[in-house]
Amino acid sequence: MKSSTKDQLQGTVAEATGAVKQKAGEVLGNRKLEAEGLKQKLEGKVQKTVGKIEKAVGK
Repeated sequence: MKSSTKDQLQGTVAEATGAVKQKAGEVLGNRKLEAEGLKQKLEGKVQKTVGKIEKAVGK
C-alpha cells in the first residue's frame, strides 16, 4: 500500500475514533475523554491531509 493511501486511511480511522471518544466524553461528562477525542480527531484530519498532499505530489 502506498504511503499516501496509508496516511489517508489511518487519518480517517483516527478521525472517526476521536469523534466517538469526544462524543462519549460529552455524554459521560468526562472532559478529559472529550479533550482526548478532539485531539485525536484533529490529528486524524492532519494525517489525512498529509496523505492527500503526498498523493498530489506523487510520493
